[in-house]
Amino acid sequence: MAIESHSPHKSSNLPQHIGIIMDGNGRWAEQQGKPRTAGHSSGTEAAKRIIKAAIDLGISYITLYTFSTENWSRSTKEVNFLMKLLRQHLRRDSNFYHSYEIRVLHAGLLEGLPQEIQKELLHAQETTREYKAITAILAINYGGRDEIVRAVNKWRKNAADPEQEITIEEISSHLDNPDVPDPDLIVRTAGEMRLSNFLLWESAYAEFYYSSKLWPDWEYEDLAEAVEHYQTRKRKFGGTI
Repeated sequence: MAIESHSPHKSSNLPQHIGIIMDGNGRWAEQQGKPRTAGHSSGTEAAKRIIKAAIDLGISYITLYTFSTENWSRSTKEVNFLMKLLRQHLRRDSNFYHSYEIRVLHAGLLEGLPQEIQKELLHAQETTREYKAITAILAINYGGRDEIVRAVNKWRKNAADPEQEITIEEISSHLDNPDVPDPDLIVRTAGEMRLSNFLLWESAYAEFYYSSKLWPDWEYEDLAEAVEHYQTRKRKFGGTI
């Protein structure tokens, strides 16, 4: 049964885990005649709306591509603003995660972030770890290739015999959040059709949904529509049935 955008129904055919590449903040700001920083601020509010929508729809996990390893190449002004925005969001909006009983996890290289953001992320993970409404994974300083390399290095460091051949299972068990199921659905906004180094390992059999709508404009109905499209797909996982 498909989900009706204005009256959601929880179905056994729901994606358990949705990953979202939140694109279009800068373009949204330009269209509004505002600085790019305003687009990022509005994008943060959209993220909160979509997390709440995911809870209403019965989604168990949502990963938000918040800041990639490549985003460091942006202007110093924009990177500094994004770091400030992340810090403020994690601190100021902590009540949001507690009010909706959202478990927070982080994906990415924690040590590469400013100390204050590291502290806020660790605090958010610790204080929300018992919540069960949804798990929100914030991909910050994250890159799919970087995650795979770090997973292999972690395995080599802990392996009894680092010279032995590594397996798929061993790489999976050393990823940033090995207990989180692979995403069933990857969503990208703003009309772009690239994976952009997002969950490369985990999305091997994910379904994809692309939206022309800019991320700050996303509402409940947009996520519901993405889920409806997912429910029409027949997933074969490499088989014929």
